[in-house]
Amino acid sequence: MSYLLFMDESGHDHRQMPYEVRGGFCLHVSKLWPFVRSMQKLERDAFGAELSQYQSELKGSKLLKKKRFKFAEQEAPMNDEERRKLVRSLLTKGLEQKSPDGRELCAYGQASLLMVDGVFQLLDDHDAVVFGSAIPRGALKNAECSEEFLRKDHVFLLERFYYHLEAKQEHGILVLDEVEKTEDRRFVRRMERYYTATATGKFRSKWVVPTPFFVSSDMTHAVQAADILIYCINWGFRIPRYGMDSPVRQEIADRYGSWLSRLQFHGDGYRDGSTYESFGITYVSDPHTSRGQKKEGNAFGATS
Repeated sequence: MSYLLFMDESGHDHRQMPYEVRGGFCLHVSKLWPFVRSMQKLERDAFGAELSQYQSELKGSKLLKKKRFKFAEQEAPMNDEERRKLVRSLLTKGLEQKSPDGRELCAYGQASLLMVDGVFQLLDDHDAVVFGSAIPRGALKNAECSEEFLRKDHVFLLERFYYHLEAKQEHGILVLDEVEKTEDRRFVRRMERYYTATATGKFRSKWVVPTPFFVSSDMTHAVQAADILIYCINWGFRIPRYGMDSPVRQEIADRYGSWLSRLQFHGDGYRDGSTYESFGITYVSDPHTSRGQKKEGNAFGATS
């Protein structure tokens, strides 16, 4: 048996998001199908339909827009039947390029927040473990750094996943959202080089399968859940002691920050013969500086 790490990325277009974040959550393979079925049911319960039927999908940037919170608060929570009916009407109008009315927007806002709330609950119910690594938006490349090697933040992310697998004595497989084929191939080459050409990577390939699988996010509920997680980390999770202190969207931080803290990996890390407390969400202020030059922080103050 093994664990699957479903990963996505956020903020890599360098536009509005405060950080570049890569990560997601891992799930034991025996719990994948129950999780997917639960996600499908949650989607139907919240929206009254599968969004794919209306040429849409579950994405953090869509479900957690500021206006979703604003519209959701315009009325007391609607009963399930009324909310689903209004949401289906809104989605149909979207296909017909018609404008929704105020109550439909309110229903969709409430459905969106119900969906995200439910995703976090399902992750908890299925013993999911969250991993993520963040760097400043648009972090400048070091001219001396080779494009053929993994960045430090990616190494840290894989390191935490390895610690989790080692503790469980289980193998792990990476499942990534297919973004752009050229960049995807580059990332795979960097990963394979790390696991085959470095001493640390070779050692960690004992538990981590070096070659990831790529899937389309609109086809995989687990990757869509990872997208929601990473969006929430970007806007609602901070480690100010180590410089991860960009402004948050308070409504996201208040609603999901404690979930992220609780669901993230927490275990032992090892370096230079010593053991330290390690967490699944990390911040790397300079992804191109070598590890020996500068320590980087993770949640609750441990260093890497």
